[in-house]
Amino acid sequence: MATSTNKEIYSVWAIPPEDVCYRLTSLMTTLGSEFRGPHFEPHMTVVGAIELTPDDALNKLRSASEGVKAFQVTVDRVATGTFFYQCVYLLLHPTPQIVETNAHCCSHFGYTNSTPYMPHVSLLYGDLTDEEKQKAQERANILDDTLSGLSFQISRLALYKTDTKDKTLKSWEKIAECTLTPN
Repeated sequence: MATSTNKEIYSVWAIPPEDVCYRLTSLMTTLGSEFRGPHFEPHMTVVGAIELTPDDALNKLRSASEGVKAFQVTVDRVATGTFFYQCVYLLLHPTPQIVETNAHCCSHFGYTNSTPYMPHVSLLYGDLTDEEKQKAQERANILDDTLSGLSFQISRLALYKTDTKDKTLKSWEKIAECTLTPN
């Protein structure tokens, strides 16, 4: 049994509202089965993978959440990326509130981004060829042609255990969730 001194890999996710989660899960399930991708919950990563003790991770989530208000996100378009965790995704408009939320939470967690923050909601994880990614991107737009411009409020942050070496994602699990102060 894990003790609070054992370190695990955690991430902080912004969770879309239920109706958007339902819509995205349906799309993600279809893409995952067609392009052999693992199942995962719809989310916008706020703090990437960081190694912490369970107690430290929970305390940091709670303190970071206290300083964040609910915020709007708007989808720019379906895009493709260059690595497993950004295979096909919804590129989000990087509003000041999203960028500030990322900076605020990262500072609470002591996390440093290795690249500039790019807010997105992944639809498909995988090591696909460029041609396969393009097919998956086209398929996403066919399955749901109203994703561009989709706007919704983020009012929950969740702490997930996310061992990035586990590409099946079977070990990933939600640890805690905080509701943000209404805007």
